[in-house]
Amino acid sequence: MMDFRKSPLWLRVAQDLLRDRRGIAATEFAVIVPLMLLMFFGMIEFSSGIAVSRKLTLVARTLSDLASQATSVSNTDLSNFTATGKAILTPYGSGPLKSTITELYVDPSTLAARVQWSQGSSPRGVGTTVSIPSALQVGGSYLIFSEVSYLYVPTIGYVMAKTGVNLTDFAYTRPRQALCVIYPTPSGAMPSCPTS
Repeated sequence: MMDFRKSPLWLRVAQDLLRDRRGIAATEFAVIVPLMLLMFFGMIEFSSGIAVSRKLTLVARTLSDLASQATSVSNTDLSNFTATGKAILTPYGSGPLKSTITELYVDPSTLAARVQWSQGSSPRGVGTTVSIPSALQVGGSYLIFSEVSYLYVPTIGYVMAKTGVNLTDFAYTRPRQALCVIYPTPSGAMPSCPTS
């Protein structure tokens, strides 16, 4: 066996360091903590993003549903629908919410869905066509189509995109009280549903 007292100082220090186990826990902690924090904050941001996405789906369905329950809507009605959508997003900020409500008429001969009226953040042009699922292509019918988008900006931003993630959703509903929903609300007798 080698006498450690006769070995050089640097060798004794190295051998003592190799036998010393006191700092292993601190070293492991220092290596694992950044990874654990990244996973923790990543899960928080990802969970918040999913929650916003689900609320956005609810906003799209609510806007479409509220508009489809009326025989006619006014600008005040549409503003109230938008305010309801913003309230659904609570506790998330409603600033980046964009919503548009559109009535579509499905042409009986071509089954193309044409815009009758459109109001909101990005209104569609009257007469333009919108692609709809084949199950909704019933000639001569009307649809209330709501589109929503929301820029979700993560609080921390190191795990997800710092500039934000643009979330979108849409919903279709058939008018419930009449064949179509007239916009704007007429001052006199209710006109017949437009087909052009």
